[in-house]
Amino acid sequence: MPGDMVEVTIDSIRVGLMSQQRVVILREVGAERYLAIWIDPYMAEQITFALQEVEVARPMSHDLIKNMLTSLDARIVRVEVVDLKGEVYYGNVVVEHNGYTLDIDSRPSDALALAVRANVPIFVARPVMEEAGIVPEEDMGERAGEDAPGSAEAGGEADSDERLSVFEDFLDNLELGKDQPDDEDDEDE
Repeated sequence: MPGDMVEVTIDSIRVGLMSQQRVVILREVGAERYLAIWIDPYMAEQITFALQEVEVARPMSHDLIKNMLTSLDARIVRVEVVDLKGEVYYGNVVVEHNGYTLDIDSRPSDALALAVRANVPIFVARPVMEEAGIVPEEDMGERAGEDAPGSAEAGGEADSDERLSVFEDFLDNLELGKDQPDDEDDEDE
């Protein structure tokens, strides 16, 4: 695993009930910590198609990029979410070519679309995960005014569905569309 990075997987892609905006939910491997990144509908479709292995008649943009890299004997090694400035995430695609490792600046949504196609690991910089990550069971305890989840006062550890329902409540109650960057301006999620 690269330096100060946390490995994640794509947990799900959600649609905001009020605004219809999409959010990709990344889940830390081996933990119950999540990171939500807003993406545009096109990118949600690109990622979903690859996750569900939907076959299309002609290559989509990210299939084309992957095919071009393969034709040039380059290999996608991993993708990374490397920074968060304001509400904008920054990504990186790590590629090996002729014995060199190349870091290619990317929107996280494009990097994720490539990662699912190339079946490579996804990493998030630890400072980004610590700043923006969400741990549902901690949120449950704060809302209920209880001690730590799993303690005697909390009645034992809640199951995964209950913990995720807190996260879903968080997503449903977000004010969408007012301060969210417009992906068409090439700002990312």
